[in-house]
Amino acid sequence: MAYPIIALMEPTKSPKSPREGRSGDKPLPTPVQRTLTKLGEDINRARRRRGLTQQALADRIGAGLNTVKRMEAGDPHVQLHFLARALHLFGELQRLDDLLDSGQDDIGLTLMDEKLPQRVRIRKQATKAF
Repeated sequence: MAYPIIALMEPTKSPKSPREGRSGDKPLPTPVQRTLTKLGEDINRARRRRGLTQQALADRIGAGLNTVKRMEAGDPHVQLHFLARALHLFGELQRLDDLLDSGQDDIGLTLMDEKLPQRVRIRKQATKAF
């Protein structure tokens, strides 16, 4: 008697939402997703204002057409160097350079100031008794 062959299949996974990352990453917080979407829209607008096609932008930043499309769609998986190259092309690279300037990090400076000692004392050096 022949037995039917039953293929063992892994359970199908539900498709990832746009906010979910690759390999089971946590979904992006809504403010992060909104910011990436706005950044993509701003890149799209800057490109069109300069009369560049998506392909021309891709060629000038050394990326593929799909990378530019994903960047303009706010995809969080676009590599940062492509964003930096696009900002350089648009003359806006300084904004990325100033993004987390430690001298302008008010919260970080406040936290550091809270940890400052009340007094500074000179430590006595141990004398060697030989």
